[in-house]
Amino acid sequence: MEYDDDMRVYHNRRIQFPPLNVGVWRWIALGILGLIFITTTFYSVATDEVGVVKRLGSYTRTVQPGLHLKLPFALEKVHKVRVRHVFKEEFGFATARAGVRTTYQRGDFSAESLMLTGDLNAAVVEWIVQYQVKDPTLYLFKVRGVPETIRDVAESAMRQIVGDRSVTEVLTVGRVEVASEVTLHMQQLLDEYETGIEIVTVNLKDVNPPDAVKPSFNEVNQAKQERERMINEAWSEYNQAIPAAEGEAQRVIRDAEGYALARVNRAQGDAERFVAVWREYSRAKDVTKRRLYLETMAEILPNIDRKFVVDPDFENLVPLLQLETKGGQ
Repeated sequence: MEYDDDMRVYHNRRIQFPPLNVGVWRWIALGILGLIFITTTFYSVATDEVGVVKRLGSYTRTVQPGLHLKLPFALEKVHKVRVRHVFKEEFGFATARAGVRTTYQRGDFSAESLMLTGDLNAAVVEWIVQYQVKDPTLYLFKVRGVPETIRDVAESAMRQIVGDRSVTEVLTVGRVEVASEVTLHMQQLLDEYETGIEIVTVNLKDVNPPDAVKPSFNEVNQAKQERERMINEAWSEYNQAIPAAEGEAQRVIRDAEGYALARVNRAQGDAERFVAVWREYSRAKDVTKRRLYLETMAEILPNIDRKFVVDPDFENLVPLLQLETKGGQ
């Protein structure tokens, strides 16, 4: 429309475009077709992916990272699967933002984290499952909703393994064993379902009793720790007293054995000495008698104050000796 200032009226006027010939329209159509051909023929696969190619809905091949060609116009379709990426599923909690200070979403996750142990106690289990795609064709075509299947399998396996153990094992020393058994059980089920998934690791992040029973549980733990402390102290005293008593007993035994050996050796020496003297005596009785007599006199005579030498034929010697009495004797 055009506005006329003098007449203050509007006049309708049709806009005329220059006519296009058939050749121009043909080139435009060919350009569009060429662009579609190029965009639907060439494709690239990232370094952490593989491409699964389907031709008219049927699987044909798997291609590695790089630039590739396929049939255009949707005759072949490519599904890219990240086979070198480690995926993660969280249970009992949800990460809102990961970083130096990780923040978690607030909410009630007790439906998947609250479990019953083998000794009929309750435990809140939080864990992480990490997995990779090991077979992209099975991952794409065999199971629908693989992440949901992994979550269901993980929860089922964790409840089964935790249900076979006491709450003390799950909370303390059995955590590594529980994670290992859950990994094996999950891998077995996922292989049976032909999901094409490989479990990398299962990590128990945190295991606690429910909030409602935490005070009672802490009291029970304190009582158990006190019992363990008293048992350890008793064993400490036992380990100190028993070795000391055993050592003293061994010392007494060794002293007795040494004393017995000394007495036996001394008795054997005296007996051998007596036998040796007897043998010498039997060879020369007179000489031996004289030697024994002289040795005896050599020991006795130095202790006698007054000595008298008399004739052996002399009689009535006693009245002649002036015997002195000492001490009334």
